[in-house]
Amino acid sequence: MDAATLAAKIQLREQRRDLIYSGLALSMKFGLVALGAVSLVKLCMAYSQRLDRHSELAAVLDLEAAKLTNLQRRFDRLFTIGGDRRFIDEQDHLIAPNRVRVLWR
Repeated sequence: MDAATLAAKIQLREQRRDLIYSGLALSMKFGLVALGAVSLVKLCMAYSQRLDRHSELAAVLDLEAAKLTNLQRRFDRLFTIGGDRRFIDEQDHLIAPNRVRVLWR
């Protein structure tokens, strides 16, 4: 085996090794891109779920705020003129028919 043939074999071996390393690097890059894409999709799905939950909670908060406003208005009406009479009238359904109402003044 002469020096030229030996040099050609070594050069061929180095080219194959470079090709294998390049393929390995390319496959790692594809893997990282795929991992990034999957992570981005999962992140988008989680963000969408969070937005859905936020809209549900906002709707419930609006309903509860309306209830609170209504209850505050009713409570304030108790301290106006005739409020005690309105309160007693609202509580009529809570007294059993065979009971006598006692008012403490």
